[in-house]
Amino acid sequence: MVVRNELTDDEVDRIFRALADSTRRDIVVRVLRQEQSVSALAAHYRMSFAAVQKHVAVLERASLVTKERRGREQVVHAGVATLRRAAALLADYEQIWRGRARAIEDLLAEETPPGDPGPRRKGA
Repeated sequence: MVVRNELTDDEVDRIFRALADSTRRDIVVRVLRQEQSVSALAAHYRMSFAAVQKHVAVLERASLVTKERRGREQVVHAGVATLRRAAALLADYEQIWRGRARAIEDLLAEETPPGDPGPRRKGA
């Protein structure tokens, strides 16, 4: 199976580096549920406003969020399209692994003599 990747290697790297941090993952979840200003997001964390802004900037560079200026506030929205492309990439990898697991099962089934139940599992 070929992995259909709509993302460049650099984009994939930025996305998964951004998602490697628990605070950034939490920010993505929060803005998926509802858009929020950077100040509203900052109220949820025990860190400075500037630190939250830096986390949002990392997510923005990875296209996982976008910011929109509304008056004096910057409102953060989820980058749903990017999340969908990343999910599709992971689904392709999952299909590769499922195919490999099926191939191993088929190989083991071929090697089991007729009438032999095959290897026993613990508790079976």
